[in-house]
Amino acid sequence: MPDNRRFLLQRRPAGTPVEADFDLITEPTPELKPGEFLIRNHYASLDPAMRGWMDAEGNYMPPIPLGDPVRATTIGVVEDSQAEGFEAGQWVMGLNALEDYSVGVAGGFTQPIDPSMVPSVTNYLSLFGAVGMTAYFGFLEVCEPNEGETVLVSGAAGAVGSLVGQLAKIKGCRAVGIAGGPEKCARLTEKYGFDAAIDYKGKDEEALTAAIADAAPNGVDVIFENVGGAILDAGLMNLNLYARVGLCGLISEYNTDPRGARNLWQLIVKRAQIRGLLVADYVERFAEGGAQLGQWAAEGKITIDEHIDEGLENAFDSFMRLFAGTNDGKMILKIA
Repeated sequence: MPDNRRFLLQRRPAGTPVEADFDLITEPTPELKPGEFLIRNHYASLDPAMRGWMDAEGNYMPPIPLGDPVRATTIGVVEDSQAEGFEAGQWVMGLNALEDYSVGVAGGFTQPIDPSMVPSVTNYLSLFGAVGMTAYFGFLEVCEPNEGETVLVSGAAGAVGSLVGQLAKIKGCRAVGIAGGPEKCARLTEKYGFDAAIDYKGKDEEALTAAIADAAPNGVDVIFENVGGAILDAGLMNLNLYARVGLCGLISEYNTDPRGARNLWQLIVKRAQIRGLLVADYVERFAEGGAQLGQWAAEGKITIDEHIDEGLENAFDSFMRLFAGTNDGKMILKIA
């Protein structure tokens, strides 16, 4: 069996992760047992949710045990198999780890994929993966947009947020995005079709509230929230009656003590609702979402960018791009 490089979680991060929280080691790949197969990981998805898995407290998934490789969704090729339904040379995708080789189990989380069905196999980690499904079901099912409504998207230059804005336009809504820096804001309007973009950098909550009011003079009917903190509070101050807030993420609070939303009283004033969303609830409908997203992509109605860094040895720097905002599209690490 080949040697296996593994990117391990060595200690729980205290706030923002540092490189010393992790270790890259090399060890032998385990021998396969009946019902197992060996995956050569080619690409791994790097997502903000991974930060929560590093804490001692579980959330919707158990914590990553110390000394284990960092959990991640990967796509790769079966190298060897003792499992029915999995053959050498077959492409697969599943929840594995940041390592050269992962061992899959028949009936587990790893499933075959067909690269010939997509422009690039990495699209299984973006448009046709959790990113696309989160945007599709999170926006259409949880936020229930109606034609003519105004949709506010935070983290709008990110992989999920940029898709939500494009879906809003497909559904006949006005799309307003919040992003960091003039380049990202320009990309929102020029590439993704947002009607307006707000640069949050250098703005306090009061200034953000005013900027949203300027960009959405008729108020906000839907908030698709990826950031939380002051950005969410500013959005809440612009709600219309019976507005819906879809809570997808709170990335501004992942590396700090939670600030919490302070303007929740606006949900009472505006008789609005807030609902958390998790893509795992829609796994059985992924084929439906993928088919529709694929059709819209083929028609030129939506596009998605992928930011691909290379090398397992660069896993820490690539992961931290998510919190520095230096990635331009879905963050993917090329391993093979």
